Amino acid sequence: MSEPAAATPFADRVAAAVTERRSQLVVGLDPRLELSGEAVLGRAEAADAFSRFCRGLIDAVCPYVVAVKPQAACFEVLGADGMRALEEVCEYAATAGLLVIVDAKRGDIGHTARAYATAYLEPRNGSAPLADAMTVSTYLGRDSLEPFVASCRRSGGGVFCLVKTSNPGGTDIQDLTLSDGNQVWQHVAKLVAELGEDVVGECGLSSIGAVVGATYPRAVSEARRLLPQAVLLLPGIGAQGATPADVARAFTSGPASALVTVSRSVIYAYRFEGDDWRSAAGAEAARLRGEVWAASGW
Repeated sequence: MSEPAAATPFADRVAAAVTERRSQLVVGLDPRLELSGEAVLGRAEAADAFSRFCRGLIDAVCPYVVAVKPQAACFEVLGADGMRALEEVCEYAATAGLLVIVDAKRGDIGHTARAYATAYLEPRNGSAPLADAMTVSTYLGRDSLEPFVASCRRSGGGVFCLVKTSNPGGTDIQDLTLSDGNQVWQHVAKLVAELGEDVVGECGLSSIGAVVGATYPRAVSEARRLLPQAVLLLPGIGAQGATPADVARAFTSGPASALVTVSRSVIYAYRFEGDDWRSAAGAEAARLRGEVWAASGW
C-alpha cells in the first residue's frame, strides 16, 4: 500500500486562504453563558447552547475571515459535553472552509507534550485532525516544543507559540532583562524562529508561528524582525484597545505573514449595535476585515 500524501503545510494553507479571501482576520469563539442570552440548566444543555451559538457565528463571519479560534477552556469547563461541543464546532468550521486554530495554550514535556500534539494536530482514526493549528506555551523550553514541531512536520499542522502576550501581567516575566541585554520575550522569539526553520512551506513562511499582542505595537515591529518567517497571531484589537494601524508592520513579510484575532468585539457585537446577533457579528467582521487589509498595505 502506498503512503498517504503529505498534508499541505499549515503556513501554505494560511497563505492560500488569505489570497482567496483577501482577509487576515481570525474570529475567536469564546462562548460565555452569561452573555449568550440563553437560560440553560446542566452541562449538556449548556454545551448544546455553545455549539449552536458558535455554529451560528461561523455562518455569520465565514465570508470575511480565514479562520476561527475556539477557546478550549470555554468548552472544557463543561466536561465531556463541552468537549463534544468543541469537536462539533471545529468540524463545522472545517466544513465551512475555514481554518481552525484551537486556543489551548498547552505546554509540557516528553510524552505529555506528544499527547497534546496528538489530541489536536494528528488525524483521528482516519478522520482529519481536530484543528489545523493550536496555541502552545513556550515557558517550559525547547524540549516542551519539539513534540509539537515534530507533529507539524509529520501531519502538516501548525502551532502558535506564546512569545509576547497582550495581557498587562505578561510583562511581569516577558519583559525582564537578561544578562545579554535582551528581554525574556526576545530570547523566546529567537528560539521559536530556530524551531520553525525546518517547517517552512512553499510560501516562504513557517508553520511555527508566534503570538504577539497587538497592544504592544513596538513589540510587534521587533517580533517581525526577530521572526521573519513566522506567521504572527495578533490578539488585542477591539475590546483590549489596539487598532489595525498598530499591527501594520507585522505584514512586511507578506500579506499572510500575520493574522489578526478578534473575539468579544465581533461575537458580542449585538450588545452594542442592537442588531440580530448574527447580523451584528457579520457586519463587525466585515468592517475589521477591510480595516486590517488596508492597514497591511497589500
